[in-house]
Amino acid sequence: MPEKENQPPANSPSNSNPESTKPKRRGPPRSKKPAAGKSKKVEDSSVKQKKPDAVTTDRSVPQKQDNAQPPKRTQKQPQRAPERKKPHHDQAGSVRDLAKLKGVRPIVALTAYDSVMSRLVCDAGVDFILVGDSVGTTLLGHKTTIPVDMTDMLRHTAAVRRAEPNCLLVADLPFGEASFSFDHLLDSARRLMQQGGADAIKIEGGRDVADDIEKLVATGIPVLGHIGLLPQTVKAIGGYRKFGADRQEAEDLYTDAIALEEAGCFAVVGEMIEESVARELAKQILPPLIGIGSGAGCDGQILVSTDVLGYHVNKPPSFVKTYANLNHVISKALSQYVTEVKSKKFPA
Repeated sequence: MPEKENQPPANSPSNSNPESTKPKRRGPPRSKKPAAGKSKKVEDSSVKQKKPDAVTTDRSVPQKQDNAQPPKRTQKQPQRAPERKKPHHDQAGSVRDLAKLKGVRPIVALTAYDSVMSRLVCDAGVDFILVGDSVGTTLLGHKTTIPVDMTDMLRHTAAVRRAEPNCLLVADLPFGEASFSFDHLLDSARRLMQQGGADAIKIEGGRDVADDIEKLVATGIPVLGHIGLLPQTVKAIGGYRKFGADRQEAEDLYTDAIALEEAGCFAVVGEMIEESVARELAKQILPPLIGIGSGAGCDGQILVSTDVLGYHVNKPPSFVKTYANLNHVISKALSQYVTEVKSKKFPA
């Protein structure tokens, strides 16, 4: 009885495997062809079992660095174009909008001759941009506006339009274009609108061009009139001067303004007119009178943008207020660039 108690049970692990009682095989093991992919799995499992010990022992110190954020790579971001400002709620977008501003608030206008200035001027909140033939004296190096032709006006008007201004865009009809036949005048005005992208055109002159302006308006071409000093006639009048100093000139200006009103001009520019005369004209005519050098009594003001910014070669007219000195800023920046290149500071 005691001997049976010392024997292991029949269902114990030692008796469950019958091969456990066989003697161990000595000598080289019998070569067996491993199953496909089995040996690699065994090797991988053995490697994986060893890796945790190596990681816990060898990387105990660097483990703190894993918690820290890796240094960010500094990539040079491409420069984005400045975001376009939203149009001002009271900014004129058509000739009708502009006409409605008379008696409500002063109308504001500036010149522009390229896409960059067009965007800046429009975003500032002007009611209309004038692509003036003053491009000849401000950018092209001419002494007067007379050398400016249709090719110049089409090129610069199209450049201003490509900036997609939200405000009204008016283009000057250059010297001599209004003196040909009406068919020629119509063709020139059509090109400024179709090829240049202008919303309206500006024509210098009063009652002498009123009939042709009336025909243009009838064909659907909005016209901005221009009285007082007419820069395209500067050779004939002998220079730049004020108009309306005597009674006869004041009456002529009134006649011209009324003629343009009846012809259908949506507004009239009054240049270098005596302030008292300009104030009275603004009261008498229905279209807005946009002054330039004609005092504060007008319905609005227009200036040449380069004069406002102090970016010019010649001295601006006495009535201009300069709000910046871009000549100094640009000259200083360009001189610094030249100095740094010569001293090998740029490129760094």
